[in-house]
Amino acid sequence: MARIFIFGLGYTASRLADSLTAKNWRIDATGSAGNLDFSDRDEVIDALRKADQVLSSVPPDREAGTDPVLESYGDHLPKSGLSYLSATGVYGDTKGAWVDETTPTIVQTGAGRRNARAEADAAWMARGARVFRLPGIYGPGRSALDRVREGKARRIDLPGQVFSRVHVEDIVAGVLAGLEADAAPGAYNLGDDLPASSNAVTEQACRLLGVEPPPLETLEKANLSEMARGFYMENRRVANGKAKRVLGWTPQYPTYVEGLGSLL
Repeated sequence: MARIFIFGLGYTASRLADSLTAKNWRIDATGSAGNLDFSDRDEVIDALRKADQVLSSVPPDREAGTDPVLESYGDHLPKSGLSYLSATGVYGDTKGAWVDETTPTIVQTGAGRRNARAEADAAWMARGARVFRLPGIYGPGRSALDRVREGKARRIDLPGQVFSRVHVEDIVAGVLAGLEADAAPGAYNLGDDLPASSNAVTEQACRLLGVEPPPLETLEKANLSEMARGFYMENRRVANGKAKRVLGWTPQYPTYVEGLGSLL
């Protein structure tokens, strides 16, 4: 029986754990649904010694600029079998251009302000991990449908602004493919086939729910949080060809249309 240690059993990793359990993997994990406390060093180190694979979905500490897992347990991680859930934000703003795994990250180019996620991504890459770079994640309870129902959907007037996204179950399928094949270290983009504007996704959600879309707002008048405003300041299309070629992965929900339809 294969055994995996998961740091951070959150929204995405908990679904991965469910799929691995169904395939008879033994799971040890930290996080709200895990069986181990992150701060219990003895138990965590003992479980790490027994693990065939280790995956972290723990985000970096933005204030400290460090990765909590590497800071606390870097010396106890195995030399191989490492995986890390990163984000496509490591590529920075490309003005709508396509990026793939050969595109330099903002750590490599030195562009923009210090970015804790990009630095954590680079640190896991340096350790020989499989780094799964994820765009906007959506799925049950976390999609444009939910935002529309809750009255929280926005449409920002930014012509030409596009983003990539991915259904949580497609992330699970991609990571599973990497684990089961013990895929080579390196970066893998897991995004769908159709980068699109957030407005297009919101409008599709409204069509499915039979409601009028929210009015267009300028970025200046939208009164967004700093994090949300930063999201709209980036514009890129994320290519997924490497994951398809190397992992044999194909998204079950190739666009937001199929994805939102399945969630309805």
